[in-house]
Amino acid sequence: MKKAAVIFAQGCEEGEALTIVDILRRAELKCDMVGLDSREITGAHDVTMRTDKVLTEDAEDYDMIVLPGGYGGTDAMAASELLKTVLKNMNEKGKYIAAMCAAPIALDAAGLLEGKTFTCYPGTADKIHSGTRTDDKVVVDGNLITSQGPATAYAFAYRLADVLGADSLTVKKRMAYFNAFDVQEDE
Repeated sequence: MKKAAVIFAQGCEEGEALTIVDILRRAELKCDMVGLDSREITGAHDVTMRTDKVLTEDAEDYDMIVLPGGYGGTDAMAASELLKTVLKNMNEKGKYIAAMCAAPIALDAAGLLEGKTFTCYPGTADKIHSGTRTDDKVVVDGNLITSQGPATAYAFAYRLADVLGADSLTVKKRMAYFNAFDVQEDE
């Protein structure tokens, strides 16, 4: 079974982080909530969450690492030497690295956007110095997957499930995704 780690940092965007975990688990993938430096994380909107574990170098054993946005969480992730090392090592192994909203700033800090196409929260584009930004909801460029912000968390999480080999269409139908959003079955 493929497994993913969603990184929770103080000040992260709770809606993005928890949506990703929820959808990956519904898709029957192993998905751990991993605290950047603590098991108890308070997000950008004062929601306190308890993670499954704290980040260590063992995170490189995951098939995918996911960085939700939120400016506080993004700043913490971009400053974490441990996370940057994990991201670089996973990238060298061709493992999936995903980030949404402001979190591509952390990918830039780790040097992973050079020569890549990505998307991010529109207000953060001027803080990213590498790569080529598009306005697409979700962008897949090799092993790098990015998305724009809270409203794209569902589309992002479904795409993550797909690249990990799960059946996102079944999950979309069970969650009434097509009733709530103006999307086609292949989105």
